[in-house]
Amino acid sequence: MLRFPRFSPLMLGVVLAWTVSGPAQAALFEDDEARKAILDLRAKQTQNEDAQRARLEQLQNQLATAQRGLLDLSSQIDGLRAEIAKLRGQNEQLARDLSETQRKVSDQSATIDNRLRPLEPQKVSMDGKEFQADPEEKRQFDAAMGLVRNGDFNEAVSAYSSFLQRYPASGYTDTVRFWLGNAQYGKRDYKGAIATFKSFVAANPDHPRAAESLLAIANCQIELKDTKSARKTLDDLTKAYPNSEAARAAKERMASLR
Repeated sequence: MLRFPRFSPLMLGVVLAWTVSGPAQAALFEDDEARKAILDLRAKQTQNEDAQRARLEQLQNQLATAQRGLLDLSSQIDGLRAEIAKLRGQNEQLARDLSETQRKVSDQSATIDNRLRPLEPQKVSMDGKEFQADPEEKRQFDAAMGLVRNGDFNEAVSAYSSFLQRYPASGYTDTVRFWLGNAQYGKRDYKGAIATFKSFVAANPDHPRAAESLLAIANCQIELKDTKSARKTLDDLTKAYPNSEAARAAKERMASLR
């Protein structure tokens, strides 16, 4: 026969209560865990949302900053474009001003050249020689030659003498001495002409007019009735310059003196 332990009424009530409430307490425990899990999820969701809002706000701030930077950059670009356009306009104006200045300088240079050209030395070719002569130098020589052509021998002698004093190293010097002798001959200053022609020939025996000068000396001697000296001069001429026109003229003059 089995025997069961005896319980007091109080203990029996406790046992019965535990037996009845055990499943309910287990269910209550599970609800608390679920709520806790839900709360944790909500907290995490809230935390994520807050983080997303913070990140979104940060991105918005960065975007706003970038937009302001772009606006500033766009403004700077517009300013630079305006400055470039201004500089381009200034450069075009400077180019026009430079072109105008160059034109004026060119015109002024041409004007100055035209004014200075008459004062510049000129190339002269005379009696087989080329040289540079000042405009005034050439003018005085041409003026003296004009006097000889016009038969104004007195003035021509004075002009040639003045020329030799003023331009002793001129390229015209030899030619001037030759024509000075001719001017002296023209004014019947035969002795003066002989001295001038002899000086000319002595200094320039190879000059194209040397033979002609000897013939002129002989003519002066003939005018002075110095036939002996004239014959000697003509003989010297034909020997020194046998192929010259003056030598042929000298032979004819020699024949007339006999």
